[in-house]
Amino acid sequence: MDKMSQYSFVAALISIALATILYVLFAFATRRAVVAATASAGGLSGTDLPVAGTRFGGLRELGGYGTTLAALGFAFLTFSLIFRAIATGHGPFATMYEFAIAFGWGIVGVYLGFEWRYRLRALGALVLPVALVLLYYASTVRSNVQPLVPALQNNLLLTVHVAVAIVAYGTFAVSFGAAILYLFQESTPLAWLPPPAQLDDVAYRAVVIGFPFMALVIVLGAVWADVAWGRYWSWDPKETASLVTWLIYGGYLHARTLRGWRGTRTSILLLLGFVATLFTYFGNLFLGGLHSYAGL
Repeated sequence: MDKMSQYSFVAALISIALATILYVLFAFATRRAVVAATASAGGLSGTDLPVAGTRFGGLRELGGYGTTLAALGFAFLTFSLIFRAIATGHGPFATMYEFAIAFGWGIVGVYLGFEWRYRLRALGALVLPVALVLLYYASTVRSNVQPLVPALQNNLLLTVHVAVAIVAYGTFAVSFGAAILYLFQESTPLAWLPPPAQLDDVAYRAVVIGFPFMALVIVLGAVWADVAWGRYWSWDPKETASLVTWLIYGGYLHARTLRGWRGTRTSILLLLGFVATLFTYFGNLFLGGLHSYAGL
């Protein structure tokens, strides 16, 4: 089963790499189509994009193929995680290899959900590369099946704790992509990108989903810490990084809903929040602490 998991992982890596390329080509083709149409028709709004069949229509259809490949990659990652769980006998979240795949799976899945809801394929050109980097990282670390260290020998908490982290991290990746696009639009408005107000709204809605999941990550982690180490909180680097990440996104929500912040300031907070998210994930590799086993 572990071989099947690795084959599915390779297929997913290829599919998501191709999807990333197609999303970038889609964004480029949409830009060319808008520029050409604006020059020939005296100006078009961002909602009046040329349809397939125009000069650049063939390239723009690549966005649909990108979505198909992203969905295929998501399916392959699902199979990879299922086969890995069967091979190990526990949730496939115990090593950096397993969690990198799960992290990438969460990002792709959340992105596809937001694309379906908001029809923002331009976002894929920024979100999918994050998943691709994580999957590439997974391909560079040890993938052999290993026995669980004592601290991880609680299959229920292992599965639930990491599953909610995957949802939180996936939504934060989407908010990160929307924030970058917003900053591009704010500095140099482009008709071929979604309007800034829509990007700001998508980023906000992503955080609204991810923030309570991140809170649950911390609560479940504290419960698990008490079971494994006899105390709920020890200011371990990974615990502290999780708390800081949650506070950053809490600050973002507070600033946006109660202080009325919009646009550039909140987008910068989202970039900072995602840096903290990545630090939470990778920090144990060089900070050590009670979670140092996760670098295996």
